[in-house]
Amino acid sequence: MTALFALATSLLWGLADFGGGLLTRRVPALTVVVVSQTVAAVVLGAVVAVTGGWSEAGPRLWFAFAAGLAGPVAMISFYQALALGPMGVVSPLATLSVAVPVAVGLFLGERPGLTQAVGIAVAVTGVVLAGGPQLGGAAVQRRAVLLTLVAALGFGTVFALIAEASTTVTGLFLALFVQRLTNVAAGGAALYVSIKRGAPALPESGFPWASLPALAFVGLADVAANGTYSVAAQHGPVTVAAVLASLYPVVTALAARGVLRERLRGIQAAGAGLALVGTLLLATG
Repeated sequence: MTALFALATSLLWGLADFGGGLLTRRVPALTVVVVSQTVAAVVLGAVVAVTGGWSEAGPRLWFAFAAGLAGPVAMISFYQALALGPMGVVSPLATLSVAVPVAVGLFLGERPGLTQAVGIAVAVTGVVLAGGPQLGGAAVQRRAVLLTLVAALGFGTVFALIAEASTTVTGLFLALFVQRLTNVAAGGAALYVSIKRGAPALPESGFPWASLPALAFVGLADVAANGTYSVAAQHGPVTVAAVLASLYPVVTALAARGVLRERLRGIQAAGAGLALVGTLLLATG
């Protein structure tokens, strides 16, 4: 069950990240986050009302609140990095988010074997190669790499927090609802500050109503991924659930390759591939 739900998490997050990155090329990242998470919050609010999730309120919701604060930072950074591109490099670098829940697992008493230690070294090498000097053409922007690393830290923090936010299904709905409300509040505050500083909240053509279904999909896929990850982490070792869930960049990279026809240079492909291989070694160690 852990592997099944963790892999479902990878699929959902991968598709959500691809959609979010694509939308950010036309709509400001803050707007993408606020609108998509608002849709998710409305849907979750209805689910909580129907299932009676409020009865599960308790101290564990503070984990959901903290995850809601970390989530917007991670999503905004990641969507901006994906917009800068190429997705095939940016997305695999985000697999380093696995370091946070793995560290939590170590703190809780889980111990990695030799294979997992090798996986960590391979993943770090992949980061250096994917974001390092290029032999020709335009380099991957340093800002894109830095944004991706910030996003990885944020996503990893959300991984660790959401796994502790509930112990029951109805409690999970409530925790995800609280997380989404916090996402919207934090993202909305950031959007307000951004507007005050003169940054546009919308493209020149106005609100992209034609993109509303895509924005809704991004928000709902993201919340579903949080839910499947929480179930995976509760039914097996956190380290296993985290590393398998962290394979979502594979989905994003494949979508970018299939839809956007992105091409990677040799050194970029090697770095991105090593980041993924390192994650796989962590999973099998």
